[in-house]
Amino acid sequence: MEITFGSRLKHAWNAFFNKDPTRSYYDIGMGYSYRPDRMRFSRGNERSIVTSVYNRIALDASAVDLFHVRLDENKRFLSVIDSGLNNCLTIEANTDQTGRAFLQDIVVSMMDEGCVAVIPTDTDVDPENGVMGSFDIDAMRTGQILEWFPRHVRVRVYNERTGRKEEILMAKQAVAIIENPLYAVMNEPNSTMQRLIRKLNLLDVVDEQNSSGKLDLIIQLPYVIKTEARRQQAENRRKDIEAQLRSSKYGIAYTDGTEHITQLNRPVENNLMSQIEYLTSMLYSQLGITQGILDGTADEKTMLNYYNRTIEPILSAIADEMKRKFLTKTARSQLQSIEFFRDPFKLVPVADIAEIADKMTRNEIMTSNEIRQTIGMKPSSDPKADELRNSNLSGPKEGDSAVADDEESDDEMEHFAHHGIKGQKWGVQNGPPYPIDRGGGKGVVKSGESGKIGSEQKKKKESDLVKQSTTSIKRGMRSLQKKKDLHELKISNPSKFIPEWDSYPERKKNGLISHWKKEIFTFQKSIDNRVDELRRRGEESDGQ
Repeated sequence: MEITFGSRLKHAWNAFFNKDPTRSYYDIGMGYSYRPDRMRFSRGNERSIVTSVYNRIALDASAVDLFHVRLDENKRFLSVIDSGLNNCLTIEANTDQTGRAFLQDIVVSMMDEGCVAVIPTDTDVDPENGVMGSFDIDAMRTGQILEWFPRHVRVRVYNERTGRKEEILMAKQAVAIIENPLYAVMNEPNSTMQRLIRKLNLLDVVDEQNSSGKLDLIIQLPYVIKTEARRQQAENRRKDIEAQLRSSKYGIAYTDGTEHITQLNRPVENNLMSQIEYLTSMLYSQLGITQGILDGTADEKTMLNYYNRTIEPILSAIADEMKRKFLTKTARSQLQSIEFFRDPFKLVPVADIAEIADKMTRNEIMTSNEIRQTIGMKPSSDPKADELRNSNLSGPKEGDSAVADDEESDDEMEHFAHHGIKGQKWGVQNGPPYPIDRGGGKGVVKSGESGKIGSEQKKKKESDLVKQSTTSIKRGMRSLQKKKDLHELKISNPSKFIPEWDSYPERKKNGLISHWKKEIFTFQKSIDNRVDELRRRGEESDGQ
């Protein structure tokens, strides 16, 4: 429906106009010049280069998708569950954070503090008064754990209604408490990370001292300073030189010819920098990261090792704790779970995408539309693009598979023969599953020759009617008549023999019906040949 000009004027709104009444004096809560809910690093970590390591790991962890899913009986992914918990993990965790920003906040807080609490701030029922996980979550936030109790924790969490961080007491069964799996490396008091932080803080102190603007001079005066009068005279001389340097435009001062000045601000050699380099390399090896990961030059194998050794333990800790606290035993028994999925194609160069796509589709692992979605293209409307099939092979025409099965069953019926075993009834296949060669062969059918033998044997049977006995001809007529009747029943009521008949496309249905009619014609022709042979012998055919 087209919007008229009058309707446009009536309903139009602008952020800078339409302010009647003026809302500038409304009480909308406390205001800040910085974001109050933002995570703040503790223990001076914000002044250290380890912040870049924390941020890199948190960014890579938040890039992995975390879902509330349903699994099949083999614990494999089946579908995503549309729930409040899944909405928090993927779209909106709270008023201020998206699902991805929330996951990044969890990882950064966990690495900085060693342990973080994930608190469901908005639920449908009180989480502390029911069974663990028996509540629907609408909003979640991270909180700093201040005190530990046997069944409770005191946490500091941001209250979006008041705009302040508040301390609350929560039951452990209602809060996901996630501990850093790399705690021994990053958060222990004497861990590699903490030792590196202390060394970096010392280096910062040295840098501040070197850049403080001090000259560090020693003035040698031409007299001995032992009495109080001489010391006062030397102090006056020092202040005079400081005043000259401070008041001079270029920082120049003069001295007496008998005075000597020695400068001490030369760098003092120490092993602080070598210790920092050693601790940094050790920390990288213990965390499973390299300098190439931080600057983006790492190859695919290095990144795979990094994801398996560093990112996967962190995400597993988050998913397992949420699964334990936010899903009831009943939900878990119904195969609900919280799983994470990493896109392996993010690390693949564009030059290798074509080869991988060909292998994935040729081996029927991914469909064409799944490949197109991976490389950022919109899906194709072709129905074949959603099928797991090898496009390099010419697929059978619709209806051919069922036709082939039907032909195989017909050939098998033709291959039944008496194998000369005493007491064996005609048509009972107690012997080898192949036709006996009456021409003196050993009865061995080589692989790939069964179809050829079947067709040749049919022709041979038709041409050898003269050699067959009357009883054998009549028996063959009865067998052919049963096949003909069976195919007529298939045509009249195909769903009785093929349960999924109604789901077949029309082309496939028509192909099957055409095949059955052709078989009926062939059977009738064989019956007529036998009737003619019996008439030639002066015999009457049964039922003909």
